[in-house]
Amino acid sequence: MASVETSSSRPYHIIIYGASGFTGQYVVEEVARTVSEGPSGTLRWAVAGRSKAKLEKVLEQAAGALSKPELRTVDIIVSDVKEPDSLAAMCKQAVIVLNCVGPYRFYGEPVVKACVENGAHCLDISGEPQFLEGMQLNYHSEAAKKGVYIVGSCGFDSIPADMGVLYTRDQFRGTLTAVESFLTASAGPEGASIHDGTWQSAVYGVADGASLRSLRRKFKYQPLPVVGAKIKRRSALFYSNEVQQYAVPFMGTDPSVVKRTQRFLAEEQQESPVQYGAYAGVGGVGNIIKMLVAGMMFMLLIKFNFGRNLLIKYPEFFSFGFFTKAGPTKSQMKDSSFQFAFYGEGYTEGKDPSQGKPDGKIRTLVQGPEAGYVATPIAMVQAALTILNEPNALPRTGGVYTPGAAFGKTTLIDRLHKHGIQFSVK
Repeated sequence: MASVETSSSRPYHIIIYGASGFTGQYVVEEVARTVSEGPSGTLRWAVAGRSKAKLEKVLEQAAGALSKPELRTVDIIVSDVKEPDSLAAMCKQAVIVLNCVGPYRFYGEPVVKACVENGAHCLDISGEPQFLEGMQLNYHSEAAKKGVYIVGSCGFDSIPADMGVLYTRDQFRGTLTAVESFLTASAGPEGASIHDGTWQSAVYGVADGASLRSLRRKFKYQPLPVVGAKIKRRSALFYSNEVQQYAVPFMGTDPSVVKRTQRFLAEEQQESPVQYGAYAGVGGVGNIIKMLVAGMMFMLLIKFNFGRNLLIKYPEFFSFGFFTKAGPTKSQMKDSSFQFAFYGEGYTEGKDPSQGKPDGKIRTLVQGPEAGYVATPIAMVQAALTILNEPNALPRTGGVYTPGAAFGKTTLIDRLHKHGIQFSVK
């Protein structure tokens, strides 16, 4: 595999690319908090992006927020995603690039390409299935030859869900066959909001639905075997006894990421695949009305170019204020949290999964702080530290992987637990 050690020609364990972006600034703070967790208790890192002035400002802000004046002297690398030579120069200096530049459908592939060609591992926090699966199709073989690990969706999308299913499997005494997850979020008196970069990714992701189906056909996958009873899909809106509120199918990237992980485990490690259904709680009747109105406008406008432009230009209006160009305030982030409840079923020890119905059940939880800008940096940085500290626990060869495929045999869950993303059996 590509080295996880720094050298005179590759001086940085981590380079944060897009450090001056809305999410990138919080990744900077999280890396600064965890320097003692690097190899041999140290971490050499730098920030990168198009504007030196903006990067200096981010370091200044982080120095003040964390009372770490030494952050003002962190190295800065100027690199533009539209300039391949500058990307190559950056990647040659890093063991791992943390790519925070989105939307990934526009800016993600040049970074992956540069990392693979120049021997740097790469993590992103994309929630865009077409980008994630396109990178697997186009770069997996070359990354494997180079010993480079490209791991997508290393933020709230989709480490809690993907690692949560693996945690549930490992805690179940027997053969786990199916899991349903229910996501709920809580907010303080100021409510919650999400930066409109996530909204843009959703707009482009839904608009690309047809091309995603075309992309998936290129893999020529065979259907995964169904072990045990086939999981029943819930309706588009239902009352969930599990979370005591109305729920809808989860529209994020979690289902596709989990399925890719289960395919890897079945095909590469001959493990029994787990079926997965993902749902999100939406609250009471008032929230349902808002969601239906916003959903109808969204699905109508997404069909047309002018409609997509309107959605991108006015996120607050079309999302009833949930997605904003300013993003959440510090106070909103401090008072927000998330919870995944996983309900699994399977065959207990000694029972034959090919005979009869599942006879065992399990409930697990993954709980954490605000999802987008607190939990996401924690997940991304801990994933990077896992690569640096546990290279022998990664898959045998490099490649383009999901978090579950890359980190299933590592201590990532323990690392996350120590940093406030907690996994438990109930």
